Amino acid sequence: MDLKVDIRELKNDEISHLDNFLYDAIFIPEGQKKPDKEIIKLPELSGYIKDFGKDTDHCLVAELNGKLIGAIWIRIFSEDEKGFGFIDSKTPELSMSVVENYRKKGIGTKMLKALFDKLTQKDYDQVSLSVDKSNYAYKLYLKFGFQTFASDEKSVTMMKKLKKI
Repeated sequence: MDLKVDIRELKNDEISHLDNFLYDAIFIPEGQKKPDKEIIKLPELSGYIKDFGKDTDHCLVAELNGKLIGAIWIRIFSEDEKGFGFIDSKTPELSMSVVENYRKKGIGTKMLKALFDKLTQKDYDQVSLSVDKSNYAYKLYLKFGFQTFASDEKSVTMMKKLKKI
């Protein structure tokens, strides 16, 4: 099933939607209870969307029939306020979320391709992320050429070199 999804830039009046997308991006292993939405206010998570809209913040959304069903965004973190997938203060860290009913339908793939094009045009050399090893998205990132940068028992920080156009 190929959904006619439009991948486009996030509009300023849609930034508030990142709250929901950040919450949906939290991986919950099968059989475990989802935490309360207030969890996104914790400093280690809120940094992914707090004051979003800086020059180095970029977000694409997946829209279907006027409804936002996915988001992929990058943010540059500093040494002082690192994200989970932090590599260095020049490497943007990627976050991605697709509304649960639309997962495993190719939307993440479309968003990743579009974001890689955008980052290459913006002259970034690489992008990083953190993912739980048991998250099905881990295999997607491997397929897209992400490589392990650091790892622990549960999660992996991955990095992808971007090809210059």
